[in-house]
Amino acid sequence: MATVILLRHARSTANGSGVLAGRSSGVGLDERGQAQARTLVGRLKDVPVSAVVSSPLQRCGETLAPLLADRSLVAVTEPDLSEVDYGAWTGKALKDLYDEPLWAVVQQHPSAAVFPDGEGLAHVQARAVAAVRAHDARIAEEHGPSAVWVLCSHGDVIKAVLADALGVHLDGFQRIVVDPCSISVVQYTQTRPFVLRTNDNGGDLSGVVPAVKEAPSSDATVGGATGA
Repeated sequence: MATVILLRHARSTANGSGVLAGRSSGVGLDERGQAQARTLVGRLKDVPVSAVVSSPLQRCGETLAPLLADRSLVAVTEPDLSEVDYGAWTGKALKDLYDEPLWAVVQQHPSAAVFPDGEGLAHVQARAVAAVRAHDARIAEEHGPSAVWVLCSHGDVIKAVLADALGVHLDGFQRIVVDPCSISVVQYTQTRPFVLRTNDNGGDLSGVVPAVKEAPSSDATVGGATGA
């Protein structure tokens, strides 16, 4: 299995206006978000990225654009990594949603939250985790178990994936913070995932690259014993 860098898209025009953008079209990065996206090239300079997978939404594509151009890579679009379908809540100001009875459920019992005319957060976690694991297995098969890949998605989606990797019930996922353009890192193995970073906003990422184990030399011994 491989190592995935979970990248939340950079700050969007909706983030700056306090609107629940959801899957609305035409939501791109604001000026600050564009600057954040450009910094990714330097932040990941010591990380050999084998592949990139992205939500289909515009703000993710704009976040990845500088990195893809620098690495001459093309992102694979994955619909199951798209933003939550907030249904009737899409496009509404957050301040107008705080008094909705469902808001308390989303914050305190998210596994039971289903957005009107939209999807439930439990379904979001199921589809996102399945997509991450499927791409991770494919990339490990194509590039080897030491491969590192980038996944660009959205705050609630990444929080749900991290909760799964941490072994935390979805009802605890609101305790996880994932800022715009932050990086979290999960290394998947055959038995369990290991969370190497959460909400990293500019730290040294060279340590997330798995060490390549060298094959034993022909004269290696077992347990220190030498042959006759």
